Amino acid sequence: MKCTDRFYPSINDFRNFFSRDRDRIIHCSSFRRLEYKTQVFINHEGDYFRTRLTHSLEVSQIARTIAKEIGLNESLSEAIALAHDLGHTPFGHVGGDELNHLIKEKYSKNGFEHNFQSFRVVTKLEKRYKNFDGLNLTFATLEGILKHSYPYKKPFLTSWYDEVFDLDKHPSLEAMVVDKADEIAYISADIDDGIKYKLIDFKTLKSSSLVSEIIEEVKKDGLEDENDKLFRYRFSSLLIAKLVISLIENSKSKNLDTSKILCKTIPADEPVLIDYDKELNKKIKELKKILFNKLYKHPKILRKMYAGKECIKNLFIALNEEPKLMPEDFYKRCEKEKVYRVVADFIAGMSDRYAMKLYHEIFGITI
Repeated sequence: MKCTDRFYPSINDFRNFFSRDRDRIIHCSSFRRLEYKTQVFINHEGDYFRTRLTHSLEVSQIARTIAKEIGLNESLSEAIALAHDLGHTPFGHVGGDELNHLIKEKYSKNGFEHNFQSFRVVTKLEKRYKNFDGLNLTFATLEGILKHSYPYKKPFLTSWYDEVFDLDKHPSLEAMVVDKADEIAYISADIDDGIKYKLIDFKTLKSSSLVSEIIEEVKKDGLEDENDKLFRYRFSSLLIAKLVISLIENSKSKNLDTSKILCKTIPADEPVLIDYDKELNKKIKELKKILFNKLYKHPKILRKMYAGKECIKNLFIALNEEPKLMPEDFYKRCEKEKVYRVVADFIAGMSDRYAMKLYHEIFGITI
């Protein structure tokens, strides 16, 4: 298929192919529900924590900037960025991990995977047309959602996916841009949120050489007090800028002939063309390790995530035992589809607050 092809006929208007994709994603209900889905921190614990929605917007902004500077298609990167987290469950990664465990334990070795769930959302679960399911997005947008940045050989994908999406290849360069923009957005945002809510501090983060470098840059701006919110703001801004600039400059050094590239893909055995320089890559890995051990494993986060995991677990068990607890449209799907798969779709589409509300209604317990 051509990168601009769709599986079904589509309107033609003043927008380009990928701008239509972007608009269809923004106006779908799954996108709106991201507002109340956890990124890392349970959003009702603080008014300013990033959610899946704000994260997706930040990824989109960063991806557009990078794509434009490298000479790639901005609208395609934007569409992929806005849709890349549509398949995430409530309560962040722990919710998806728990669903994956529950399905594999009792029902299917294929489990649950959020990339594929995002693909299911835009091709099956969203209903916007009378004669077919999904949002009718272009091939390139679907490929970017499915693969993210690397070849996507998964045991649960049938031969059809391999034939259509060439799973042995990397996705488009625009999808690679989104993958790096995702990394830049969550690293900077998690540090910002973690410091704001006193779950981590700059003293701890200084063991990262990258953080130390950025702190020195902030101080050159005349800011000395690390507890000052302006210090934190400047730190986030300069960190994002450093990563984005490195990514752009290093990717440009590959001498891409972007004048002839539209949704270019490369074989799996070839090096990824969108990347930071080697030294910065090492520093980012070092920083991510610190965040994993000192922030993501913080007792306050682990307690909330454990509660979320228990919520997912008990809802999954209850809804499989009694599918009529689900809304009618989901219950009717159980007549033709495997119940556990329908239940997984239902739970994955929930916001945090809806999951907690339903848990309370069924079990009479507030978490």
